Amino acid sequence: MSAQQSPVPSSTSVAANASTSQETQATFSGAVAGPSTTPAPAQQTRQEAEAARNDRTLADFLLMLDEYEPLIPSEIADYYLQRVGFECEDVRLKRLLSLAAQKFVSDIAADAYQHARIRTNAAGGRARTNQPLGPGLIKDKTRTTLTMDDLSAALAEYGIHARKPDFYL
Repeated sequence: MSAQQSPVPSSTSVAANASTSQETQATFSGAVAGPSTTPAPAQQTRQEAEAARNDRTLADFLLMLDEYEPLIPSEIADYYLQRVGFECEDVRLKRLLSLAAQKFVSDIAADAYQHARIRTNAAGGRARTNQPLGPGLIKDKTRTTLTMDDLSAALAEYGIHARKPDFYL
């Protein structure tokens, strides 16, 4: 090994190599990416393809709504839509709104059920330790009763505050 080449690089050679590697990276990234106007058409075609795919998906979904009958009858949906001032003759749009309302009610019911299960499991561990085992106990474990407290807790998650009036306590 010569005196000029040491196994440990000096701080000046490290700084020089770092600046050279940064210039190389800048040149390399510029060569790969190209000018800023080159990727725009490719990105626009990607965006156009994505928009076309979304349009096809929406059109397919609206065609499926022609055959679907939501659980909320159309007369009830029409009544409440008219009551809030919504006027539209497109049956598919009304079915879509009915489907959204059905999903909302379903989510609230599922959350209320979960609250009831948590409540019964929490109370069941303490209350049933002294009770004898029997067929009635097995029936009680599988049965869940939804209460107004469970429903109020589920509605509170959605920003709806529902309470029993004070005179029902």
